[in-house]
Amino acid sequence: MNGIRRRYEQLVAAGELEPDADQRAAVERLETLQKQLENRTDSSFFDRLLGRKEKRPQGVYMWGGVGRGKSMLMDLFVDTLDIAEKRRVHFHEFMIEIDRRMRERRESDPGDPTGKVARDIARDVRCLAFDEMVVTNTADAAIMGRLFTALICEENVAVVTTSNRPPRDLYKDGLNRSLFLPFIDLIEAELDTMPLNGPVDYRLDRLGDIESWHTPLGEAATAHVREAFFRLTDYEPEDADHVPSGELNLGGGRMLHVPKSLKGVAVFSFKRLCGENRGAADYLAIAHAYHTVIVVGVPCLSPENRNEAIRFTKLIDALYENGVKLFATAAAEPEDLYTAGEGAFEFERTVSRLREMQSAEYMARGHGAEA
Repeated sequence: MNGIRRRYEQLVAAGELEPDADQRAAVERLETLQKQLENRTDSSFFDRLLGRKEKRPQGVYMWGGVGRGKSMLMDLFVDTLDIAEKRRVHFHEFMIEIDRRMRERRESDPGDPTGKVARDIARDVRCLAFDEMVVTNTADAAIMGRLFTALICEENVAVVTTSNRPPRDLYKDGLNRSLFLPFIDLIEAELDTMPLNGPVDYRLDRLGDIESWHTPLGEAATAHVREAFFRLTDYEPEDADHVPSGELNLGGGRMLHVPKSLKGVAVFSFKRLCGENRGAADYLAIAHAYHTVIVVGVPCLSPENRNEAIRFTKLIDALYENGVKLFATAAAEPEDLYTAGEGAFEFERTVSRLREMQSAEYMARGHGAEA
């Protein structure tokens, strides 16, 4: 099997990727990790034979703005890693699985199940590859330090992950963040941090001239956002019915079903996001978890559906403040969504933000970047 460096250089030579110094540095580091993992079987045998502690490989933490090639490099790394004991999973899905495993362990064996859950995972996996590491709730923050210490330091599992933020900015300003600091220390000690902040936003470049706000509602508007989803995720538009779904942990035992969730892009209906009782914390969780949100079916608003309008305003505030790209199908242009009656005046601020979010300057912002 060709290693990641050879595959990457083939893509550059074919013109499918542009030369990028940050990407090349990450590829070289990932190639080193590949060789360590692929040669590990024999060395592990002799370590055990001689009674030596198995040397654990240093993981890799790739971070950078949207479109810098993090997920692409992760895919290349996993595809070209020539071992069977590897697993690539979205970070949110993994933490949902951990929550389930912890509950099941507690039911059968009282006490802290963290070490046992880590051993269960390590039984089949020597390399864990996470896409989009982000922390949005206290429950995950509290457990991550213990869990990953067990996985990395005790079970010798190599971790490779991507994130839009450097390690020190994970769960920034989060509730009880002190519980999370041991995890950050662990990441900085056990994973090599590789920044990917080159000058080219490849994902934005792929979007080309496609607009982000589409009206009126109908097949044409739907086709436009479907095309945007394809350009952002490589998922074929004609196979839209089979896009993977997801579950977003909102904290407090609450989960939000994400009808379409892939590579940091989420698709929701307006009814699901704003027709149900949701607060600002829910929208912040979405904004932290996804770099792009597609909302379909935004209706005209008025005092009759003012609760939905208030929630929509909170949603836009959360997306805007976190640099999330928004694509939408709507019944009208932003300035024509809420034109008269109580609440229309306050909605003008939302209109202003919706217009700014369509600008080239906003679209070029990194995820999590403040205005």
